[in-house]
Amino acid sequence: MPHEAHRTTSRQTIKTWAETRGGHPAAVKGTGSADDDAGLLRIDFGEDEPNLKRVTWNEFFKTFDENDLEFLFQDETADGETSRFCKFVRPK
Repeated sequence: MPHEAHRTTSRQTIKTWAETRGGHPAAVKGTGSADDDAGLLRIDFGEDEPNLKRVTWNEFFKTFDENDLEFLFQDETADGETSRFCKFVRPK
């Protein structure tokens, strides 16, 4: 069913999903380390969220890989609208 959540580690799937919804890679300010760890990852959809900073896709995926994360996402809501639901989770 389209409104069910899916998990992936595919860089292309994550990037395409985010960009088709107007999103871009971001991290929570103050959560990264000095050695290129972006910190807590987010997809920023352009709302006014002063605690987020844009990062490059390279920075984003470096942190994603180093933390062994999966991307949990939904394509459509239960009523058929495009969904922006997503979060970063540890593998089961």
